[in-house]
Amino acid sequence: MNFKRTLSALAIAALMLPGAALAQNIRLGADVDAGTLDPRVMRDTTAYRVINLLYDGLVQLDASLQPNPDLAESWSNPEPTVWMFNLREGVKFHDGTTLDADDVVYTFETILDPDLKARFRSLFTPIETIEAVDPQTVRITLKEPYAPLLSYLDMGIVPKDFVEGGGDLSSNPVGTGSMKLNSWERGSRIVLEPFADHWSGNVPGNGFEFVVVGDNTARAQAFEAGDLDIIQSPLSPQDIGRLAEDDRFQNAIMGGLGITYLNINVSDPLLADPALRKALSMLVDQETIVGQIYEGVDQVATSILLPSSWAYDASIVQPRFDPAGAGEAFAAAGWTDSDGNGFLDRDGEELALTLSTHSEDPNRIQALEYIQFQMQENGVNASISISDWPAFSAGVRAGEHQVALLGWLNIVDPDRLMYAQFHSSGTLNWGGYSNAEVDQLLDTGRASIDVNDRIAAYRAAAKLIANDLPYYVIAYQGYQVFYSEGVSLAPDARGMMRSAARN
Repeated sequence: MNFKRTLSALAIAALMLPGAALAQNIRLGADVDAGTLDPRVMRDTTAYRVINLLYDGLVQLDASLQPNPDLAESWSNPEPTVWMFNLREGVKFHDGTTLDADDVVYTFETILDPDLKARFRSLFTPIETIEAVDPQTVRITLKEPYAPLLSYLDMGIVPKDFVEGGGDLSSNPVGTGSMKLNSWERGSRIVLEPFADHWSGNVPGNGFEFVVVGDNTARAQAFEAGDLDIIQSPLSPQDIGRLAEDDRFQNAIMGGLGITYLNINVSDPLLADPALRKALSMLVDQETIVGQIYEGVDQVATSILLPSSWAYDASIVQPRFDPAGAGEAFAAAGWTDSDGNGFLDRDGEELALTLSTHSEDPNRIQALEYIQFQMQENGVNASISISDWPAFSAGVRAGEHQVALLGWLNIVDPDRLMYAQFHSSGTLNWGGYSNAEVDQLLDTGRASIDVNDRIAAYRAAAKLIANDLPYYVIAYQGYQVFYSEGVSLAPDARGMMRSAARN
């Protein structure tokens, strides 16, 4: 028996005990706690999913990623660079104040302010101006046509007066969503309750509790024990298979909108050489990682473009697992085992690097250990660094890593995975990658209103990235969600919970 996991599940059960008043809440297992509940600066999946319940955007993407009216009941595009949004009347924030166009303008102006350090600032930099035409009308003027704009306008709108008055949205969120914050026990759970004055008039009869359980298997066990009502990716493959066969539970297993990848820090002196990055990538055994460690719940990746994307091209391929080829590439770059100790060296420097990931995902740890094994077997003195998510992610954002294993989710457009990550000015370009041709292609992909031009631009950029290897994409992630019989849910690959309700 795994006593650690069993005790974790029991601890969750104990956490649920005080609260007959909360008995109707839907309890969701989360792998990490939210870092902030301010939608402008959110950085993790838990925050993203909680914020989607606390805040409304101008639009809301449906399960097929099409924009639907949310705070904007309608919109028009009278000129290629002008968008007009008509807001619903009488929308209330959780503090009782009324939303108007000034709140929308304030939200995006603050996101665009570099001092805020908004994670998704780059998604909105094509905006030239955003104006309140009148209390119910917003005009967005772009610097140039910007194809993915609507896909990004699900950003939660914040109350201007509350924030300017000193309110702290990070711990005291005030949105217009159908849920509002009841309580937040840091590192433990986030409790949401229905917002009776929601503009839709369709207020759920239940609240939500996001319960933080870092260990994937402990989270699955808590679900099986009835202490959680919903669990979703990330989940351990062995738990996915077992739960899928359990007729007590409902499930949806589908292709996801995410990748698992190695972020290679090209600004690191050792890893600045693309020839070395290529040799190292040839020691990543995707087939074993995806087929055995992840037990086939994901798909072996070929490039930065997802198979679900209209830009996907199967002919664009990054290097595949080839130890012999890696050895030749190392030798061509001057790396040899000159002293016979089993590790490669060049000019007196041993080929040593650190692989890192976070402690909350045992499959990522196992995958990293396997990559370490393959590298050590082929002359690379690879060590591993494991830390909790806050420390790990902070280090990656600061560019302190060499090779980090992590993932991206919510890839609703190729731009979402490529511009901020690979453009030399990108806010999520943590590895310091710079290629002027890639910059130009990504600018073209954003600006063109012709989908064929966008396809050509993203495919050309993907080819260059597959050659330069600032990322090595291990897998296209699958998405899995399991929920109890007492819950109804219309699953979508982003993991959103607006449709969740008690039967």
